[in-house]
This record gives sequence, C-alpha cells and structure tokens, in this order.
Amino acid sequence: MFQRNASADWPWCEDVATYANARLPQALIGVGRTFEREDMLGQGLRSLKWLLEVQIVEGGHISVIGNQGWFPRGGERARFDQQPIELAGLADACYEAYLATGERRWLGEIARCFDWFLGRNDLHEALYDFRTGGCRDGLRSAGTNQNQGAESTLSWLMVLLRMHEIAKEEDISREVGAIV
Repeated sequence: MFQRNASADWPWCEDVATYANARLPQALIGVGRTFEREDMLGQGLRSLKWLLEVQIVEGGHISVIGNQGWFPRGGERARFDQQPIELAGLADACYEAYLATGERRWLGEIARCFDWFLGRNDLHEALYDFRTGGCRDGLRSAGTNQNQGAESTLSWLMVLLRMHEIAKEEDISREVGAIV
C-alpha cells in the first residue's frame, strides 16, 4: 500500500490522512521488529516521523490532524476537531519505535502526547479533568468538547500508562547505573 501511494513529499499510504493515523506506522514497526523485516520497519519509522513533522507546530506542541477536513495530499491539514484517540495511537507508535530502535527521542514524543492532555495544545486547555478523572472529548475551534466519553478517557489512560512505563524504565536504568 505504501509503495503504491507514497512519494517523497507524501510518505503516506492513502491520499488523505484521516483517523487513527499512527496505528499504521505502529503496526509496520511492530511487525518489522518482530519478523526482522527491515523494509516494514523502515517504512513504519519514516511514516511515523512524517506524522510527527506535520503535527508538531510552532511552540513545539502536538496539533493532531482534525476531523473537520482531515489532511488531503497537497492540501491543508485540518486543525480541528482534535481527538484524544489520536494521541493514544501516536504514543503507542512512538513506544513501538523506541522498542525497535532504542532511540530515546521516541520517549520524548510520548511525553509530548501526554502534555497535550494537560494543556500543551493549540488551545492551552487541559482535557484531563482532575476533579472527575475523565477526559474531555477533544479540541474544537470554540474550545474543548466538554463531554467525557469512554474513548477519550481510555485514550488518556493509555498515554498515562506509557508514561508510567517510561518512568519505571528510567528508575531501573538509574538503579542499574548505581550498581555498576
């Protein structure tokens, strides 16, 4: 799919980047890593890097592709509505990239996804609600979507889990370093 549709300036498998985009690179990276398929691993890493390039904006925060127009080849990337499920997929793909490469930059990208939920986003508004434990359903041009659905809350929890895994790994690294 990628080989038929991708080009140097559009390294994507379709003519429109839409929903759950990072799940495609995640799958390619995971399969490439597991079955030692360098072609799949390479394509997965290239497409994930491209997704990050087009979604990290001035100021260094993530602005995921919005569902009010998506991102067509040769067109403009829709800024809104941004949905939490996109960040969960992106964090998972970055974690898979970290497992495949050992490059710490991927851990920083997971932290960037985490920060999006806490207000480092286009609207500078937190989506995670510390009072209810829920997560708002997304960023709209007029503000946050105040609904706190299961999909959004689970997306937040998945990114939180990735952050916990990173912190646990960091603790283990420090302990090993202290012993050695």
